[in-house]
Amino acid sequence: MKIEVWSDFVCPFCYIGKRRLELALDQFAHKDQVEIEYKSFELDPHAPKYTEKSIYESLATKFGTSEEQVIEMNQGLIQQAAEIGLTYNYDDMKPTNTFDAHRLAKYAQTVGKESEITEKLLYSYFTESKNVGDIETLIEIAEIVGLDKNKTSEVLNNTDAFADKVRADQKQAQQHQITGVPFFLINDKYAISGAQPLEAFQNAIQKVWEEENPKPQFLDLSSNNDFVCNDESCIIPTDKK
Repeated sequence: MKIEVWSDFVCPFCYIGKRRLELALDQFAHKDQVEIEYKSFELDPHAPKYTEKSIYESLATKFGTSEEQVIEMNQGLIQQAAEIGLTYNYDDMKPTNTFDAHRLAKYAQTVGKESEITEKLLYSYFTESKNVGDIETLIEIAEIVGLDKNKTSEVLNNTDAFADKVRADQKQAQQHQITGVPFFLINDKYAISGAQPLEAFQNAIQKVWEEENPKPQFLDLSSNNDFVCNDESCIIPTDKK
């Protein structure tokens, strides 16, 4: 089973959805036969890397509301995150551009570190309040998960490196008419949109598995097939008693 996940590193529902999927897989009998691939999606491709605005100011401007309303709305997200063991530190969160973070994730994929870098980038942004658009910060994050510092620096300081991979994911999202994240595509034909409840992930994974791996209609308890007639013979073996 292959699950492709479109997400962004500054999307609060993406981190929640990722963790709920993982919790569902922890209870799935065939977890070892599931492959997860993360796909790039930028919520705001035009976002600056650095801004003096707080996350509350940025969201208030984006949604045309007050900072107080943003703070109130985020309480529900903070609670949802806490229920599955995530800590969202909105007070110190740093709004940023995520294109370079996505390029880093694509590089990490080539050396078998996609899962680790994806988790660390989300944790760095939502819990540690790091600027995941800053090159030096990204290099530090990469080194923590075991990526070569010099190679990572070379990749991130070359603006063309892995940019085509990021844009390919975004083009694929457009082809699938994906307009919001997180978005989960299972075996290229079953979709889950949004950070659905844990039960929804559990049910979806089980349903897909059962549909694509049908069980035999019955369990054969026969000790052998010697006493069977077919279109070629109907002979009882003489050595059977």
